[in-house]
Amino acid sequence: MNKNLLKFSLFIFVFLVFSEKTFSQQKYANLQEALFSGGKLRGSNGQASINWIENGEKYSFTEKGIIKAFSPKTLQEEVIFDTKTQKFPGTENAFMYESFQFSKDSKYLLFQTNFRPIWRNSGYSDYYFYDIAGKTLKLVAQKARTAQLSPDGKKIGYEKEGNLFSLDFATQKETQLTDDAQLDKQISNGRFGWVYEEEFGLTQGWSWSNDSQNIAYWQTDESKVPIFKMTNYEGKHSEYESIPYPKVGDNNPTVKIGAVNVNSAKKTWLNVEGNNDSYIPRIYWTSKGEVAVVHLNRKQNHLQLFFCNTATGEARKIMEEKSDAWIDVYDFPSVLHFFTFPENLEEFFWISEKDGFSHLYRYDYKGKELGQITKGNWEVTQVVSIDNKAKMVYYLSTEKSPLERHLYSVSFDGKKKKQLTQVVGMHYINFSPNNLYYIDRYSNVNNPTKVEIWDTKGKNLKSVEENKNVQEFIKTKNYFPRELSSFTTSDGQKLDIYIIKPLNFDKNKQYPMLLNIYGGPGHQFVYNEWGRDGWEQYLAQEGYVVVGVNNRGGGAYGAKFKEVVYEKLGEYESKDFAETAKYMVSLGYVDANKIAIRGHSYGGYMASGTLLRYPDVFKVALVGAPVTDWRLYDSIYTERYMGLLPENDEKYKKSSVMNYAKNMKGKMFLAHSTMDDNVHVQNTFQLLTALANAGKDVDLRIFPMGNHGVAYNTESYVLLYSQYMNYLNTHLK
Repeated sequence: MNKNLLKFSLFIFVFLVFSEKTFSQQKYANLQEALFSGGKLRGSNGQASINWIENGEKYSFTEKGIIKAFSPKTLQEEVIFDTKTQKFPGTENAFMYESFQFSKDSKYLLFQTNFRPIWRNSGYSDYYFYDIAGKTLKLVAQKARTAQLSPDGKKIGYEKEGNLFSLDFATQKETQLTDDAQLDKQISNGRFGWVYEEEFGLTQGWSWSNDSQNIAYWQTDESKVPIFKMTNYEGKHSEYESIPYPKVGDNNPTVKIGAVNVNSAKKTWLNVEGNNDSYIPRIYWTSKGEVAVVHLNRKQNHLQLFFCNTATGEARKIMEEKSDAWIDVYDFPSVLHFFTFPENLEEFFWISEKDGFSHLYRYDYKGKELGQITKGNWEVTQVVSIDNKAKMVYYLSTEKSPLERHLYSVSFDGKKKKQLTQVVGMHYINFSPNNLYYIDRYSNVNNPTKVEIWDTKGKNLKSVEENKNVQEFIKTKNYFPRELSSFTTSDGQKLDIYIIKPLNFDKNKQYPMLLNIYGGPGHQFVYNEWGRDGWEQYLAQEGYVVVGVNNRGGGAYGAKFKEVVYEKLGEYESKDFAETAKYMVSLGYVDANKIAIRGHSYGGYMASGTLLRYPDVFKVALVGAPVTDWRLYDSIYTERYMGLLPENDEKYKKSSVMNYAKNMKGKMFLAHSTMDDNVHVQNTFQLLTALANAGKDVDLRIFPMGNHGVAYNTESYVLLYSQYMNYLNTHLK
């Protein structure tokens, strides 16, 4: 071919490709369109409401309310429950449900319906029992906080009005198992108050024994806990909601653990208590029918595990662990348990940081450590299954990268380690109880979520979701991917970051920047996963560089990285945020005079505090529902990281945002709700006073009807982010 003709042909090809991209990809028409594009950017996480049934031979899932079952072995589907043919018993109303659970033998279903929320996760519901073979549906509990089928499927246990009950399906006999609740005095059985639910992550305060004969439960006494009151200021005479809420140094709930036989209703108190200076965050049934009770001191740096006899209440200490900082028993929001007690095995497993990284340890029932199963400068984040027969553990870890999670198997003695997931990125695993199959949901910064079914021998059995719709959507809209990078701070700490570059990026230009943060202890912000935040996409479209960082104090990098913030919240996090901003300026395309920081909750604490600690680095802070003084927040969370009063009073003062009010130079937009039961609005009001006393001004927006999320409906959500956007455009452009 003639060289000139070849050049011309290449020019035409490039022009056409560029033109097609230019004309096919469009901007978001407005912020609202971008905010509501999140679903199209996120795509599908695959089949919903996954439950492994028939001991892992099949799993159930929902499709438009219909419950179906799928067999990984035969690749066949079947319908288990069709809402189109069901009505609420005795009515003509179509049957609808919030969630459901299977009996252990997969023959029965328990439906949760008519949910009325109380706190973040708890609420009142009505429960219906469904016989799959007989196709009969009946109401079994009303206005219960929690309900659960017994492991043998013959009974239901439930808690209502602060007491526990059981119902035998064969005899239709209801047995009241406890009768000593006094709700007017804040004493209840089988449920948690606000602070236990929020900070220890459980909503159900009771548990069936493996043999379905007993229930172990918490009794909670909040009678000495101070009351917090809040209102939305609606009506002529506003109503106030009252919540027992212990702040730092206050009286805590006291708890004790009971065990009750569901046939005789005989009750035994176990000889381990959580008083004003201690907690019981977890209980487990052992394979020998004893109750394992996890006990933490109030400072949460001394853990003890007791095994308790349910007939006598006798408790014997099995193991203990101490820390110079704090000990976690779970990881918010995805990993509820660091202890694992397999059935039919007189051993248990514990994820501990005692060698400096989170690793898996094995113990016998006498408390003897049988070995450290995993080891290295990386972390085990979750045990997903334990195969007793093969003596293998399946777990997720950060061994490949702190930004990724991969599935591994390893023998009980730490040998035969094998990586099962291979594609780079974040993997979320749903494992079958027979250890033959798993569902793998994964993505990375370059590829949206895929969902696949695998067997543990390494065969891909089925692709469930490829999210081709996401790929098609980003062909029509400008998409700005997260670019993973890292840098080293001035004191030698490497930090991982993501960068989103703006539309028509030109490295020779300078852009305004938003640092998007959270920053709380153990939390991770940057992952190698698909970016799906519509607001970040809109910011990039409007000419902003957007950055996120894994600051010190966060998880996945070992105890030293995380615990450096102990008893000094705000210091290292804000330093890392400031260093991130300075690093971005050093790249040449971020304007040093046009940098904003935005965060909510703990992120609100850090956004406001960082603006004040580093007034010459950040010009704008967008602050949502901030803690401004840790003495105003709840006892369990705060004392875990800041220690106790009065011994640490000076450290609390130093960590307070108010301590730095006089430094303010930039602009701050503050948003909070008076109905925030989590971070009380007094935090914002006290910051306003401190700033006023320093002669400093801020821009305030109160949403009375909201909660911790501030926005409470579609209109307020769009309004809040419109205000954020307008604020940035006013002060950074």
